[in-house]
Amino acid sequence: MDKRENFGGMAAVIMALAGSAIGLGNIWRFPYVVGQNGGAAFVFVYIIATIFLSLPIFFAESVIGRRSGANCRGALARLAPGTKWHLFGLLCVITPMLIVSYYSVVGGWSLDYLFKAATLSFTGGAGAGGGFGSFVSSVWEPLLAHTVFLLVCIGIIFGGVRKGIGKVSKIGMPILFLLIVVIVVYSLSLRGAGKGAAYLLQPDFSKLTAKTVLDAIGQSFYSLSLGMGIIITYSSYVKKSENLLVTGFGTATADLLFAMLAGMAIMPAVFAAGIAPGSGPGLIFDTLPFIFSSMGQQMPALTAIASVLFFLTVLFAAVTSAVSLLEVGVAYLTEEFKMSRIKAGILAFIFAWTLGALCSLSFGPLSGVQLFGLGIFDLLDRFCSNVLLIAGGLLCVVFVGWKMKRSDVYDEFTNSGTKRLNARLFGFIYFVIRYLAPVAVLLVFLSSVL
Repeated sequence: MDKRENFGGMAAVIMALAGSAIGLGNIWRFPYVVGQNGGAAFVFVYIIATIFLSLPIFFAESVIGRRSGANCRGALARLAPGTKWHLFGLLCVITPMLIVSYYSVVGGWSLDYLFKAATLSFTGGAGAGGGFGSFVSSVWEPLLAHTVFLLVCIGIIFGGVRKGIGKVSKIGMPILFLLIVVIVVYSLSLRGAGKGAAYLLQPDFSKLTAKTVLDAIGQSFYSLSLGMGIIITYSSYVKKSENLLVTGFGTATADLLFAMLAGMAIMPAVFAAGIAPGSGPGLIFDTLPFIFSSMGQQMPALTAIASVLFFLTVLFAAVTSAVSLLEVGVAYLTEEFKMSRIKAGILAFIFAWTLGALCSLSFGPLSGVQLFGLGIFDLLDRFCSNVLLIAGGLLCVVFVGWKMKRSDVYDEFTNSGTKRLNARLFGFIYFVIRYLAPVAVLLVFLSSVL
């Protein structure tokens, strides 16, 4: 087996994996999904689902990645030679490349809104937020933002695993947490913010429904980047001496903490402004600028700083996740076709930019191009989230639970039996992977489709 790059020590591994998990799913999706599902009761189920379901699936993907020491397709080809399982690995390469194409469009929005915040567009009381619809429906401005965002991500990819991805994650993650904490403090200081905090922290279990439970599982799944091939790819860069139990819990803890901080940064401000918490995906890009605009009339300097910090946080989160999505494709091209990292990165950029451009234009000139009543952006998002991700997660747990030898899974997860706590927990985790996870993933799939 060829010698591969690795992330280095435990801290670098957790930072990189946390960087892949922490993204727009936390800071953009989590708050509005909480708002659509009744608040704290949803949060409670989300936390339980992450610990007892999503984390074991995370471990399954980690075992595949580190055991094989290869990209997604190569991993399945090595672990199940002579079978068709390598096609599942290929699916795990295609999925993140499709996702990053429209993900970078949203990342471009965050970049554009950071520029608007820095130029005080949200503090003049002129209804800054109302321009979101006209912005996304235009041609050149969102395309330019999409291009610049993608170039930043590819530049990090060019730096390699340790010097590029690892270094940016190691520096970026602490900064990201610091920024979101600052926003939380600002948000909680607003008049009426207490209702937003209570909405997140005081559960009303009478609002708990089957849909709420399934949505919480789906959000947990989405947030930890399961079924995307990212965990398989990143785990292949983890040294054999590292503890998969520690890296998994460290990643899940960071992901949960950031999601809660994102909720505390956004929801109190939403309640303070009198906006409905279930406003939907436009909560950040359409409604929060209104908040900054109205507050800017009383506290222009402080609000200008807060708006810049907020969209800088969104941008940081988007970049770390987009880099992890791109790395799946780059790893595949460099290992399977013996390309240089730069050449593979350029090809990945061309693919993601082209498809992303079509997604961006689907809000404007290509808005009439629809299939099943959905535009290009929405169709790709639905297909990836509701079909490809769930299929990837299901195939992963079936492979580890039913195809791999139990002794091989045990050997990898426990570092050949040297990690005592891992060995004690292995029976439960393996049971979840083998029996409970496939059923839960199927339920999420049925919920999404129906």
